[in-house]
Amino acid sequence: MRIRRPLAALLAVAALAAGCTISKNDDQAKVGDGSIKKIDALSGAKIRVSSKEFDEQLLLGQIALVALQAAGADPEDKTNITGSSNVRQALTSGAVDLYWEYTGTAWVSFLKQTKGIPEPQAQFDEVKKADAANNITWWSRSPANDTYAIAVNKAAQQQTGVKTLSDYANLIKTNPAAASTCIGSEFKSRDDGFPGLAKAYGFTLPPGQEHLLNDAVVYPSVGKGDTCKFGSVAATDGRVSAQQLGVLEDDKKFFPIYNPAISIATPIAQKYPQLQQVFDQIAAKLDTGTLTELNKKVSVDGQKPNAVARDWLKSAGFIA
Repeated sequence: MRIRRPLAALLAVAALAAGCTISKNDDQAKVGDGSIKKIDALSGAKIRVSSKEFDEQLLLGQIALVALQAAGADPEDKTNITGSSNVRQALTSGAVDLYWEYTGTAWVSFLKQTKGIPEPQAQFDEVKKADAANNITWWSRSPANDTYAIAVNKAAQQQTGVKTLSDYANLIKTNPAAASTCIGSEFKSRDDGFPGLAKAYGFTLPPGQEHLLNDAVVYPSVGKGDTCKFGSVAATDGRVSAQQLGVLEDDKKFFPIYNPAISIATPIAQKYPQLQQVFDQIAAKLDTGTLTELNKKVSVDGQKPNAVARDWLKSAGFIA
């Protein structure tokens, strides 16, 4: 969407970022000495860390906040902004300084590319190169792939035999009543979401079989199988396994790679280049299995993102 009133938009985003701050924990422990060492240039630096509103992003935001604290900064918690476009606007407008973004999201939604790059490092490199023109620097690609996916209720999968997205498309064409689908609001409108998926696989889901829900509600709804048999999910979300959902194979390779990586305002990256090595070592440990398990602690077990972030950073030796 084109913004016709730039100043008003920037002020709105700044207000949004300021208004979505999560309260700091009263019992924040000292981070101590781990593999993250104090950086003199960072002493007391007010670096504003943001995130989107869903559990994985809240967790990644807290990981960044604790890591910055361990490195000697005095980070500000500006996490929990609703929507990819809003948190991105907060970064580009200068309302926040950094957050973890996904390479696929940046490539398709922000840089307006229509075809993903299947090799993860090549995808990251192209995003980094293209986004430099927007005064955004990309650091620290994680190997985790939080790709979008369509998941299916186990009983429905046994009944229909649907295992791939091509199978799903064929079911919609032949028996649409059996293909009721719950869709998250952002997935509903994104080019790398349902519209692009339908185009790539050549199907049209009848309106009566499409149910628009909050992302968090999609998982239990598909698990129960009453409202819908299929649903849009994130591959690294712990609720996929908790609800015993089957993830359909993307046999036409429609979805891009979604590696989380630090996207940071270039002036901040240039002012504190030592930060890159801090985040590089963290990102390297965040593979798909690790991130999925950490997400489960938040989304399924009900632990607070800050506590999960600290516990993992301690167990991995980053802080003591």
